[in-house]
Amino acid sequence: MTDATLRTHRLHDLSHFGLRISVGVLLMVHSLGKFDSGTGGFFSSIGLPSEMAPLIGLLELIGGALLIAGVLTRIAASLVAMEMLTIMVYVKKLQSFSGKNGLELELLIFVVLLTVIVLGPGRISISHIVKKIPRFVQ
Repeated sequence: MTDATLRTHRLHDLSHFGLRISVGVLLMVHSLGKFDSGTGGFFSSIGLPSEMAPLIGLLELIGGALLIAGVLTRIAASLVAMEMLTIMVYVKKLQSFSGKNGLELELLIFVVLLTVIVLGPGRISISHIVKKIPRFVQ
């Protein structure tokens, strides 16, 4: 039987922090390509306005930074999770799990973001240190 004290273990805090950092860094690195002038052509080719590229880049850059810092994590994770879901359904059209147009990376990011939404920022975060931020906004 599982104890309720398992959640307060240091390894839980470190693993949660590791999830936030890994997805945050991945999002921030991935966002850098959206500010390139050639990305607008890709957006146009899939039927989206080319002006959306820098906006989506900002979402990934700022969302990744917020996830790493542990501030407004539920809001940032929700917005980026919606983006990942849109990519899987609209851009990749749920074609295959791996290979060309595979969903594996987006699906992995989506699942980790759902985990962060449920768990919140965790103890190793600015939200936990400040303690004045309401729980639903963390």
